Amino acid sequence: MLSERLQRRFTLPNEVFQLDLSPRAKLVYAYLLYCEDRRTHQCWPSYQQIGINTGMDKKTVRKYIAELVEKGLITTENTSVITRAGVKRNGTLRYTIRPIQEAAELYHQRQLQQVEADTARWRAQKSATEEKAG
Repeated sequence: MLSERLQRRFTLPNEVFQLDLSPRAKLVYAYLLYCEDRRTHQCWPSYQQIGINTGMDKKTVRKYIAELVEKGLITTENTSVITRAGVKRNGTLRYTIRPIQEAAELYHQRQLQQVEADTARWRAQKSATEEKAG
């Protein structure tokens, strides 16, 4: 029993605290890491299961899953199941945990793009101000 509990341990990458994530998105991410198959980096918890384990409703969970996707920490993929009656139904999402280095790189690229856009805007305003003054 002790070895089983030790196998369920996981570490939360330090970079998670540097990616401008909301506190609840961090909690959902931590839960997905807890559920993750360490070999495939995938898991299949439902919104309801995530909500029960994080204290959020399904709509709120969906919001933070979208944030994690947008930040590049996870990808989602629809799955389907065949019922006993042979009917194909939607299954839960399959979550794939992306390498944290990719998410950090994406975050830094977006920050650089924002700085470049801000600089271009500042230069345009400065140029317009100088034309009016000149």
